[in-house]
Formats: sequence, C-alpha cells, structure tokens
Amino acid sequence: MKTYKQILLEQKPLFLYILLIYAIAGTAVVFRKPLHGIFGEENYVTIHLVIEIFVAFCSLAIANQIWLSSKFKQNSKIIYTGALFLAMGILGITHAISYKGMPFFINESDSYAAGWFYMTSRLLFPAGLLAILVIKEKQISTAKRVMAYAGSFLFSVFIAIIVYWPSRLLPELIEEGGVTVLKSNLQTLAFILTVLLIVLLIKQIRIWPRFFIFMIAASLNLLCSDVMFVSYADVYDIYNFTGHIFQFSAYWLVYKSFYFFTVEQPFIALMNSNKSLEQKERKIKQLAYYDEGTTLPNERFLRETLNEQLLQTDSRKALIVFGVDRYEGVKNALGTVYADRMLEMIAQRVKEQLPPGYLLYKLPEDRFAVFIAQYETEQTVQQLIQKLQQTMDETLVIEHFTVSSALNIGVSRYPADTKSAEDLVQFAQFAAYEAAKKDDRIAFYTASMQEARAARLMLEHDLKRAVEQCELFVEYQPQLDLHSGTIHSAEALVRWRHPEKGLIAPLDFIPVAEESGLIIPIGKWVLETACAETVMWQNKHKKTMTVAVNLSIGQLYEKDFPLFVKQTLDRTGLEPSHLQLEITESMTVNTNLIIPVLQELKNLGVTIAVDDFGTGYSSLSYLKDFPIDCLKIDRSFIRSILENPDDEALVRMILSMAKHLNLKVVAEGIETAEQLDYLLKNGCDKIQGYFISRPIPYEAFEAEYPAIQQFADEQLKN
Repeated sequence: MKTYKQILLEQKPLFLYILLIYAIAGTAVVFRKPLHGIFGEENYVTIHLVIEIFVAFCSLAIANQIWLSSKFKQNSKIIYTGALFLAMGILGITHAISYKGMPFFINESDSYAAGWFYMTSRLLFPAGLLAILVIKEKQISTAKRVMAYAGSFLFSVFIAIIVYWPSRLLPELIEEGGVTVLKSNLQTLAFILTVLLIVLLIKQIRIWPRFFIFMIAASLNLLCSDVMFVSYADVYDIYNFTGHIFQFSAYWLVYKSFYFFTVEQPFIALMNSNKSLEQKERKIKQLAYYDEGTTLPNERFLRETLNEQLLQTDSRKALIVFGVDRYEGVKNALGTVYADRMLEMIAQRVKEQLPPGYLLYKLPEDRFAVFIAQYETEQTVQQLIQKLQQTMDETLVIEHFTVSSALNIGVSRYPADTKSAEDLVQFAQFAAYEAAKKDDRIAFYTASMQEARAARLMLEHDLKRAVEQCELFVEYQPQLDLHSGTIHSAEALVRWRHPEKGLIAPLDFIPVAEESGLIIPIGKWVLETACAETVMWQNKHKKTMTVAVNLSIGQLYEKDFPLFVKQTLDRTGLEPSHLQLEITESMTVNTNLIIPVLQELKNLGVTIAVDDFGTGYSSLSYLKDFPIDCLKIDRSFIRSILENPDDEALVRMILSMAKHLNLKVVAEGIETAEQLDYLLKNGCDKIQGYFISRPIPYEAFEAEYPAIQQFADEQLKN
C-alpha cells in the first residue's frame, strides 16, 4: 500500500493549480480596498452568473455521469452521490437565476431567494457526503436507483416552493449591511461539516487516492469560500468575488474527481486491460511457438515452416532430428531441473556449431531438429551430422556433476522418403529412435522403421493387458554360497508368456515397461509374488531362503515406497532379513534422493545390493556413502575372466575392494567349472549362472532344489 507521501507526490499538477487559486486569494486580501467594486454593478451580475452556471453544470454533469456509469454497477454510495449532486445542480441553477439583478423569475430577484438556494446547496455538500461515506455500501435495484434521483428532484422542488412561498417563511440571510447572524451561523455550520468531511476523507484516502485528494482539495476551497462569504462588506466586495472563485475551483475539482472516477479510471483500466491482453497474447504466442526452457522455436513452429518450405520449391530437403542419450537417466537420477539444464547446455552448443541460415528447433522431451531447406549431395547432410556429433565431444558439467552424453541422430528426406511435412517430422523421429541402437548413433529413415515402431507400440499395448490379466510370472535363479557350499538365496526374475507369441524376452519388454511407466505396477507385483513364494518355499523345505528382487528407479522415486515394502513383508510373512533389494549403479547419481530412501529400507531390516557393478558411470565414492551390503559383478566381466587380463584385473580389484569395505560379492553369469574355480580361489562370496542353474519357475525351483544342491556339492568337491 502506498504511503501518504507517495500519494501526495503523484498529484503535483493539482497542487500547482491550488497554488494559483490561493495566489489570487492572497492578492484579493492584500489589495482589498483598491479592488473593491472593481467589476461594477452591471458586470458583477454577469460574472456571478457565469460562475454559478459553471458550478451548476459541474454538479449536473457529475449526476449525469454517475447515472450513466451506474447502470451496470448499481452501488448504493455511488448512486446516492449522483442524486445529491442532482439536487445541488438544480439549486445552483435556481440560485443563479434568482440572484439580485437577474431578470424577473416567479417574483422579483433579490438576495432572499438567492441566499437560501446557495445556503441549502452549501450545506448539502458536506452533510450529504458525510452521510454517504458512513452508510453501509451495498448493491441496489434499478427501481431504487430511479427513486434516488426522483427523490433528489422532488427535494429541490420542495426547497423552491418553500423559498418562493408568497408569504416568506424563512428569515433573511443578507441585509444591506452585509450578511445576517443566521447566515454567518449557517456558513459556520457548513464550515464545521466540511472540516469533518475532510477528516473522514483523509482517513479513507488510500482507498482511491486520487479521487479523495481531489475531494479534499475541493473541500478546502469551500472552506476558503466560507471565510470570504462571511467577511465581505457588500456584494461588490472583492472578497465576495474571491469566494466565488474558491467555489468555482471547488466544484471544478469535484467534477474532475468524479470525471476521473467514472470516465478516466475505467478508461485507464480498459487500456491497462487491453495492454495486459496484448501481453498475454504475445505470451500465448510465445508459448505456442517457442519452447519455454530453451526459448527455441518448437514443433508447431517447425511444422508450419515445413508446410511453407515444401510448397515453395521441389529441391531436395532434409530434416535432422536428434535425441539426447542418457537424458532419461539424468532426469530420473537428478530430477527435471538438472535434466532441463542439460538440454539448455546442449542447445547452446548446437547453435554455436550450426552454419549461418540454419535454425535449431526444440521438439518434445529430449528431441531437437534442424531443417536443411536445400542440399545437392548427401555429403552436405553428413557434414552437418558430424558437426552435431562434435558438440558432445566434451562432457557436460551440470552444477557439480560431470555427465557424458551423445546424440542419437535420425534423418528423413524430401521427396525421397515423403512429400508430407507431417510425415517428414515423424519419419525423422523414427530414425532417431532407431539410431540409439546403432554404434555410430546415426540412422536414415527406411520404411521398416515405421513397422518396428508400430510393433513396439503393439508390444506396449499387449504388456498393459499382460499386467491386467496376469500373463507375467516369476522365475528364480539360485545363488551358491561358496563359503558354506549351500544354496540359500535366489534372484527373482520377471517373465512374460504372451498368449499368441509365447515367451517374450525381458530385453524386449523391460525397456518398453520403463518407457511407458508400467514398470511401477510390474515391480510391485514381482516384489509381492517373490516374497509370498519364498515363504511358501521355506515352509516346504524347512530352510531359510533369501530372495533378491530388482528395483527400478521409478519405484525408488515413488512416494512411500519403503512403506509399501514393509506392508508387503507384513502381508506375506517374510522376514526382512530374507529380502534383498537390487539397485543399478546408475541409480546412485542422485545421492540426495536415493540415500534417504535406501536408509529407510535398511531400517526395515532388508539388505541392499548393487546390480551390474562396474558398468555404470558414477563415482565409486557412493560405496562408502550408500547403505549397501552387496556388489554383483556384471556377467560381461566374468565371461572372459580367464582370457582377458583386463577383466581379470578388474574382478580382482572388485573382490579386494569389497573385502575392505565389508561388502559381500555375487558374481553373475557363471557358465564353466573354470570360472567357478577361479572365483572360489579369489574369495568371492556367491555365484549365480547357467552352470549352477538357469532361472526356473517356482514349481521347478521347489521340486528340483535337492538336485541343484547336489550338483553344486559335487562341483565344489572337484
């Protein structure tokens, strides 16, 4: 809210005007005697008439403005104010035409009628406004609006009847010697009421600062007119003229205040509204055609550009669409703020590499596009692709994280692939998706890509149905403890048997589940099923069994996931120590989010393992920060452990490091007796792989457990 000082400083022109009026008053006071009767009797009547007609005009203009403006907003205070000024305007006219020296009106003009019309109007101003300010504001009906104005008119007629009654009912206000005591008292009363009005206006000035300042200035001028009107010797005294100047000024200020309130302010509000609307339209256009984060032109802009360009010439054109590798990983691990910052940095790099005349577009998610309006040879496209790939040669530094990434680049061509702008965008996106599977991360559109995309969408549809209709099942791969020689743990692995296509490989449907979000319900189902079947196995064999269940990053980000795990353990009756939850190394990037969740899980009594250890990009410092119990060496290192010295050295390092950190180690993908022997000699804790047992359904695991254990015993004895 503005201070009084700020409010006053905004009204400098008003104060200059008031200063001029008071300069005139000062001149009249100083030079009263020389200026007495300066206008002459015949001229004074004309001057008085002009001033009074102006005062009456101001009052009637205010009443008219309020009448027109209150048609749609019938506020009681506003309408009563309009009715008040209607009465004052009518009384102002009757005062002017009944003034001494004016032509005959009803009866001969004299100071009696003029004095009472003036005095009634003068008292109405402060008394009426005081009453209006203190009454409760409310909305009134159209009928009451008409009644208010009609009542004001009838009141004016009533005053005229009283004044012009044949036998004078009211005492004289002006005598030959000047004003009477009654006139002085009434003028004093008007003065006091005006002072009270000023006080009330000052208290409410912050409601409508400009309006109330004008009203206060007008009231002060009326006070000055009161002083002049009780001080003049006769009607030709300069004090009388100065009093009318103050009155003239007061009503002009009142008119200005109501003009501002009823005309200027709504107009300014309308202009501001139009300006705001224009700004919003510009913002809507900005949002419609530009990406908010990178400020690049968006897909809508690109499509309209393509529609225009394809119609202009038949020259060869190409659209390059590229996605950002590891964007989803950064988004899931660090959050959208870091992921968006990553896209902004890549956009800046690409813009710096683009030749003049090329425009970079931002498509949904992590996709960008570059349109080549004309090219002669494929070499032009290849050169631009190479420039794009070079932008990712240096790692990205996002806050205190260093991220390596690459661009998956897809290309569609006009008119070779399509003559449609819509298809040109779609085909380039298909190609970019396929590029992520290639070593060079570049793919030119072919018709088969659309078929592959359609097949993937169909797979997603079928997977959703599979979740709803329980087509999924869990298989268990036993883990052999190399210290005790017993199998007392197994990894739970989800499988999908399609009713028409048979078994679908996890490598085919797990990525689809992660992209579509179906991994969340699937993960919950696998966890609950694995816990329940492990309890059944324990009851059957009267032995302890620990089950390892893989988690997705989406599950860790889900609200109250530790609570879900606890409820699952309670429902199934599995001891927390018999459940191991496996995370991947890439999940360890966002320490601020993951550590609290893992700590909550640890507090339940479950153990935490890092799956596919050694394949991730994160720092090994998380091993000391994260509450983990076990490392699982990825099968890619075990496969060539006996032939590749680098893999052998890496496995030795992991085993040594785990020992110093008091972490258990599970080696995955054991397929030969030689691999088993190597890991046994180097202090590995557990192994799993086809050499011991393939993943098998629960029923087979329950039935074949003795045979699997016997085979393991034989291998350890050899």
